[in-house]
Amino acid sequence: MSRSHGVAGEFGVQAWAAPVRTPPYYPDAVTLVPGADAAALVGRIDTAAPGACVKDSFADLDLTEAGFRVLFDAQWIHRPAGAPTTSPELAWDVVRDRKTLRAWESAWGEEGLFRAELLDEQATFVIAGTNSEGRVAVGAVASRSDHVVGVSNLFASEDGADRAWPVVLEAAHRLFPALPVVGYEQGEDLEAALRQGFEAVGPLRVWVHG
Repeated sequence: MSRSHGVAGEFGVQAWAAPVRTPPYYPDAVTLVPGADAAALVGRIDTAAPGACVKDSFADLDLTEAGFRVLFDAQWIHRPAGAPTTSPELAWDVVRDRKTLRAWESAWGEEGLFRAELLDEQATFVIAGTNSEGRVAVGAVASRSDHVVGVSNLFASEDGADRAWPVVLEAAHRLFPALPVVGYEQGEDLEAALRQGFEAVGPLRVWVHG
């Protein structure tokens, strides 16, 4: 997502970080190991620009002295590869063109964030579930690595995550049959994920500056 907006982040030993503000809803830094050096982490991001945030992957940092507050706490979730899926009620496909991406983004609820450059990312798959009228009703973004496929931006126009997950899990099973599915959720969305066969495997915390 950051690359599609022209923002280049860098991986370090302890964290990934971007030197300038990332797109809305996306972190400026993500810790990769427990016990990351908070001062060094904050020094790698732009806290002068409004909205700087850090994804504390192990919920073990204290960034209050650096001017951050907790935005939310959540749980990492994991679903094994090959776990049974429920047949979805909607047809699905991978978004491959600008027009469909605009329809997907409109259904997601905000426009202008997901740029067409995202469709060129070989490890990123924008998944759309369509109803009988051909309208996007369910969606998510699947990001593949060598070991897992991460799901984010899950949404459904009706019935919430319980309607979205069967579509997205079927897509993940077809596209990446050998990979477990991971992500993070909180509250009712976490409960919905657990009903779909995910396991909560650890806490994370998101901090926002100001």
